[in-house]
Amino acid sequence: MISVEDALSRVFTLCTPLEIETVPLIEAAGRVLAEPVTAQRDQPPFAGSAMDGYGVKGPVAVGQTFTVIGEAGAGNAFAGGVAEGQALRIFTGAPVPEGVDHVVIQEDVTREGDQITIRPELGAGQNIRPAGGDFRKGDVISAPRRLRPVDLGLLAAMNIAEVPVFRRPRVALIATGDELIMPGEDPRPDQIVASSVFALKAMVEAEGGEARVLPIARDSVEQLTEVLKLARGCDVIVTLGGASVGDHDLVAPVTEALGAERAFYKIAMRPGKPFMAGRLFDALMMGLPGNPVSALVCAHLFLLPALRALQGLGCYPAATQSAVLSEPVAANGPRSHYMRAVLEPGGRIRPVSSQDSALIGVLAGADALLIRPQHDPARPEGHEVRYLPL
Repeated sequence: MISVEDALSRVFTLCTPLEIETVPLIEAAGRVLAEPVTAQRDQPPFAGSAMDGYGVKGPVAVGQTFTVIGEAGAGNAFAGGVAEGQALRIFTGAPVPEGVDHVVIQEDVTREGDQITIRPELGAGQNIRPAGGDFRKGDVISAPRRLRPVDLGLLAAMNIAEVPVFRRPRVALIATGDELIMPGEDPRPDQIVASSVFALKAMVEAEGGEARVLPIARDSVEQLTEVLKLARGCDVIVTLGGASVGDHDLVAPVTEALGAERAFYKIAMRPGKPFMAGRLFDALMMGLPGNPVSALVCAHLFLLPALRALQGLGCYPAATQSAVLSEPVAANGPRSHYMRAVLEPGGRIRPVSSQDSALIGVLAGADALLIRPQHDPARPEGHEVRYLPL
């Protein structure tokens, strides 16, 4: 068995960022920007009013009067200039014309006809946003980065209509086993529902991938071979179950017969020891355990970091955080343990009572994986630990 860290390092050696494609900005949410993008204009492109009020040529003092000569609104600039003693009725977002260096907010004036007078409550500030005060033409958005909603807004303001992004990884998901049925089918007494594949599909898509759920592969060489061949053209092939050493565990021999190159098998971790990875059909191949909790823990530790690496975000382990134990824990054994746990107020964490790798209901009730390193000694309440948020 190899360590989790060694296994992840070997997974990363199998990951090369995918090719770059250009997509319309409206389709770029959640995609990973592959190349720096440069602003095509200043923002704002002109000095503009920050308030509704009156644009005048300063300085401004209480009691001054001005003659209103026109009006300017957003998208409707005033064509002329403003001289001393004159005022322009102006609204938020409107360009300030030549001569205006101060916008007096409307609450600070009294208006009678075309005359305004500055009230004693005159506030401070010029209320003018300078041209380029947000960003300048030529400013750069760096890459790589996953594009958030605010990034799309910034790109749009920069007048960018298309962006270069890494292609989405195509991920084939294959559940294996005679005991499995799909949700909604009528199971025999000895069958269970293939649940993990639906969780994995959601995880893949949330990480920017495109998931394809292939038919369940039954426990025969012929069936598994045919289903695996359907995964040709995908960037990642994930099997669920059949990766151990029992008589019906066929993933290793069948994939090897199809030309797979195995990078490793078995990790010193729990849950998730019977995990394998390699290459098949020029794709990254992962053989996840069949138990739901084991499969999903392995996905958090290996599949999601691999998807990020394929999208150009670098080779980094899943991000962890720290908390303190709300109760003592016993010494850990020779395998890293990812304990289902609940986060509590005050930055505390509590492992749940049952750590059975088949209990997906327990995992659904947890919001963290408490990480116990190999051979970690018993730890008291209040000890600081690392955890992986779920």
